[in-house]
This record gives sequence, C-alpha cells and structure tokens, in this order.
Amino acid sequence: MNSNNHLRGLPGMIFASRWLQLPLYLGLILAQAVYVFHFWVELVHLVEAAFGDKAALDMLIKSIGYKVSADWVPKLNETVIMLVVLGLIDVVMISNLLIMVIIGGYETFVSRLNLEGHPDQPEWLSHVNASVLKVKLATAIIGISSIHLLKTFINAENYSDKVLLWQTLIHVAFLFSALAIALADRLMVPASSDSKH
Repeated sequence: MNSNNHLRGLPGMIFASRWLQLPLYLGLILAQAVYVFHFWVELVHLVEAAFGDKAALDMLIKSIGYKVSADWVPKLNETVIMLVVLGLIDVVMISNLLIMVIIGGYETFVSRLNLEGHPDQPEWLSHVNASVLKVKLATAIIGISSIHLLKTFINAENYSDKVLLWQTLIHVAFLFSALAIALADRLMVPASSDSKH
C-alpha cells in the first residue's frame, strides 16, 4: 500500500517532465524573430538596390553568392532579383516550418492550446498528432530543399558539378524519405483502426 502511494508520485513527475520542452519551443520562437529580422534586412536592401543604392546592391550580391565578371556593370538584374526573392521565399518557408514545429509540437507533446472555436486556429491543428506532424515536416523540408536547389541551378556557374550533383541527390533523398514516411503513416492508420474493431 505504501509502495503504491510512493509510486503514485513518480508517474506524475515523469508526465510533468514534458514541460522541460517549453524552453526549447521558446528558443524556436526567438529563432523565428531572428528570421523575421533577416527577412526585413534583405527586403530593405532589395528595395534600396532597386532605387540605385550601390552599397545595398553589393550587400545583396555578397549574401546570395552571385559571381560577377570583371567587366560587370553594377546594376540590379533579373538574376540577382530572382535569387534574392528565392532567398526571401526560403526564409518564409523555414519560418512556416518553425511555426509547425512550435505549435504542433507543443500541442502534441506538452499541453493543449485550447484553440477550439478560435477564428485563427490553423486548419491542420485540429487533427494534428505525431504522425501528421512528421508528414507535414517532411513536406515542408522538401519545399525548402526545392527552393535551395532552384537557387543553385539559377546560379549554377558559381558551383562545381560535384556540388550540383550532391545537392540534387540530397533533394532526391528528401523526396524518398518523405514518401517512405507518408507510406508508413498510411499503412499504420488502417492497422490501428482495425485493431479497434
């Protein structure tokens, strides 16, 4: 009897240990703030470069790794704009990934957010669980990898064939990983629903 009373507190302590993840999610929120700041810095440089600011254009060229020839006239061309915009899209997609991890992870592993009936509740949050979160994260990572690959191909002259090949192979590996996760999730759902009957 006494041993049962003693053990009763242990499961409670183990269950309460989920709150140790809270600082991790708060840290991701801080990382999100850094991404927002980075996004606006790049956007301001793009707008300034569009109005002829040479210093802003130099900053953009350095940040995107664009290789210029010796006779290059410093101006904002279509390739530079495209690479900068793809970089901004990349930041947005990583930010979306962070939101999915923060909100979905907190809801799944720490505590309920009690957003039922809230007009801004994300549609995907109503049926989120560990499996759904894995598939969504894998899909988001493929999107981010696609943007990186597109940026590399647009700026291909600045990369070796080896780098281009490895980036393509890594992207294909992400695709197959996401397909495997989705397939495993689909196979597990019918099995779990059958076990209930």
